[in-house]
Amino acid sequence: MKQFLFFLTGFLLGFQTYSQQVYFSVNQIGFLPSDSKKAIVFSPEKIKNNVHLIQYPDSASIIKIKPKSLSSGVWGDFKYYEIDFSEVEKEGDYFLWHSASETASPIFKIGANVYQGYQEDLLHFMRQQRCGYNPVLDMVCHEKDGRSFFGPMPDSTYVDASGGWHDAGDQLKYLITSSYATGHMLMAYTLFPDQFEDKVNALGQDGENGIPDVLDEAKWGLDWLLKLHPAPNQLIHQIADDRDHRGFKIPNQDNSDYGWGENSYRAAYFATGKPQGLMQYQSESDGMANIAGRSAAALALGARIWQDMDKAYSIRCLEAAKSLYALGRKYEGVQQGNSYGAPYRYNEETWNDDMEWAGAELFKATGDKTYRDQAKEYALLSSTEDSWTVKDSASHYQLYPFINLGHFSLHEVVEPEFQKILESFYQEGIDYTLAKSKTSPFEVGIPFIWCSNNLMTSLATQVILYERMSGDKQYQSYLTAQRDWLFGKNPWGTSMFTGIPEQGDFPVYVHTAPYVLLGLEIPGGLVDGPIFRTIHSGLIGLTLERPDDYAGRQNPFVVYHDAVGDYSTNEPTMDGTAGSIIMMTYFSK
Repeated sequence: MKQFLFFLTGFLLGFQTYSQQVYFSVNQIGFLPSDSKKAIVFSPEKIKNNVHLIQYPDSASIIKIKPKSLSSGVWGDFKYYEIDFSEVEKEGDYFLWHSASETASPIFKIGANVYQGYQEDLLHFMRQQRCGYNPVLDMVCHEKDGRSFFGPMPDSTYVDASGGWHDAGDQLKYLITSSYATGHMLMAYTLFPDQFEDKVNALGQDGENGIPDVLDEAKWGLDWLLKLHPAPNQLIHQIADDRDHRGFKIPNQDNSDYGWGENSYRAAYFATGKPQGLMQYQSESDGMANIAGRSAAALALGARIWQDMDKAYSIRCLEAAKSLYALGRKYEGVQQGNSYGAPYRYNEETWNDDMEWAGAELFKATGDKTYRDQAKEYALLSSTEDSWTVKDSASHYQLYPFINLGHFSLHEVVEPEFQKILESFYQEGIDYTLAKSKTSPFEVGIPFIWCSNNLMTSLATQVILYERMSGDKQYQSYLTAQRDWLFGKNPWGTSMFTGIPEQGDFPVYVHTAPYVLLGLEIPGGLVDGPIFRTIHSGLIGLTLERPDDYAGRQNPFVVYHDAVGDYSTNEPTMDGTAGSIIMMTYFSK
């Protein structure tokens, strides 16, 4: 980056100086040669001059582009313009240049391999989130998880729930999110088995072990899912609660106290299919099919993958999957997250999608047509009603997971007529968000609820899977626009993944203990992302401890800050990161 600034200083000398303030927003990683290649340039004033696409470092102007005026709508009083350079396919490094303001975009690449390997960064962040032995921090934490509540045994009975992943910047552990993260990584492997490296062992330490790293990480999740289902009628759904939130702490020095002293036993909540909560904030649980179904899907998928690698482990996964599926059938409904003294929790309300996914995966693992027939029933019950993609807003994690992977899994084992139905479910959501995107200068149509980046990566994944299911490639440009938003074609001109790209603008001051206390900058973590200002202004305990890097670029519609204190926009999440791996791997191939 310093080299570019030195070059730019010399480049500026050939141009007259003006005072117009201009902002560029472009995908900082770059573009595949065949991509639709667009950037946004915006200013408080009308932009009159052409924009040059400049090749770096020889300063050759490749083309001059007349900015295309766009409607600003709810995005504020800026004048927005589109810069389209899709015609350029020559591989190399480039930047965009506006002479009147002496303003340049970041350098980006055009090339066939510009996305290669980034999925490995996401896996590296997942290793940072490991509980038990953490290879990034090289420490063991939370060995005493946990003490039972709401279980079939007396409260405070010890149960072994060690392992798994810390959920986000805090150190809670949820089956709600971990089951999805595990299943998503396994599906990513089945889709792109040759796209993952082998650089670490099962513990996440440097060194090959003959297994792709994505499977090492997924198995870390599978092992935890197996622990949480110790008997056919038992399922632990959460470890710890908001008593965890006592400032930043290194995991093996956890100052939270659940009644047994600091850095000791933590609560282990068993699923009951009924409202839970130790204090005034009760959940609205009415079943457990969401977590039982999602866990069954991940374990059945794992059973197929490990069948030739470890037969005994495969059998163990399959038996657990069958047991969990039966539990979901018995207790249809949702098990929500638990809170202790705060009103925030995971309030998932959908479960048909999870049982559909489980039925499809169990049919593939067993050949039992009953599972497939039941999966079809769940698919019709789910349709698009369980999807945020056809709604203008939703509560936090209300419609989780943010993509129904069951539709894709079921598609390959049903008759053509039913395949068309499943394709239509995906397509309806894509079309709904596409129509909304027409009013945005950035071509985005998602609702900016909490964890909006999870919605964005899930929408991109939905387009990818729909294309694979149907062969319909009409949404390629729209898919590219969602990807580009995540890497800089947004109002703030920043990537939404820590450390990606290495020389770009990306989240640094993230809401995590490894950064705050140890200064670790771990690449690959997807932060929560921008949020409606109407939501942001009402959140409890949100503070900005540093100046806003994007003060001049903020708009009245949605807000984002690269600040530790903004936990609503700048906290990287485990499930959001894992849920981006299919998308990232798709572009790396």
